[in-house]
Amino acid sequence: MIIIDGKKVAADIRSELKDKISQLKAEGKNVPGLVAIIVGDDPASQIYVASKGKACEEIGMRTKTEKLSADISEAELLTLIQSYNQNKDYHGILVQLPLPKHIDEDRVIETISPKKDVDGFHPISVGNLVIGKDTFASCTPAGIQELLMRYKIETKGKHVVVVGRSNIVGKPIANIMLQKADGANSIVTIVHSAANDISYYTKQADILIAAIGKAEMIKADMVKDGVVVIDVGINRIHDPTKAKGYRIVGDVDFENVSKKASFITPVPGGVGPMTIAMLLSNTFKAYKLYGE
Repeated sequence: MIIIDGKKVAADIRSELKDKISQLKAEGKNVPGLVAIIVGDDPASQIYVASKGKACEEIGMRTKTEKLSADISEAELLTLIQSYNQNKDYHGILVQLPLPKHIDEDRVIETISPKKDVDGFHPISVGNLVIGKDTFASCTPAGIQELLMRYKIETKGKHVVVVGRSNIVGKPIANIMLQKADGANSIVTIVHSAANDISYYTKQADILIAAIGKAEMIKADMVKDGVVVIDVGINRIHDPTKAKGYRIVGDVDFENVSKKASFITPVPGGVGPMTIAMLLSNTFKAYKLYGE
């Protein structure tokens, strides 16, 4: 069994991007820029946005954070987004979700220019992904594919079973893996809460991607020997032995499933670090396509 080290792969991607940006600076060129827009003071969102800003700074990417009051109007937010659509110094626009209830998230996402949609949430990006056009894939699914490719895990003709159907992970990773492309070309099944017996499907998986948001739901008797396991879940469970009173686990019972797996991602340290790495990668891609 090989543990897929998302921290290392993410660090490799950052290092590669840092080298490319250093070269741009040496040539006297403009560098990629990412603006993050955060509305309100949700603690988790504050942490996420701060970590993204820090990651940009570490690789030499231009970064800016717009911190807005929770009572900002939808019209004001949309106007700000439109101003960054026209701003040539920022090639990626990220609006941190969730937003306050009085703001329509769909309208906000649709206002971001598809050329700067580095989160991969715009309907045009999603549509291009489905039909197999080059586009910005949402960051967590893109990170999953990157892990599979960098660990040279065969995907062609393999049965990928995705547990979960969210717009952020389940649906996009299923669409990524069925494309006729390197690191994909798989047979894909999506299974979700409507299934009478999820294990019927998970037992068939050559590659199992768990993204259902239930702590340690995937047990050893639900997978076959040699399975590749990608655990997207991040769940907090009570643990009085820990200083904080809890520990973080995935959607997979790592201790027992790992005994049957050929490859497996840990939680934390697996898929998680890849999300920001792919956000940086998408921003660099936007720069190369539309911003140089």
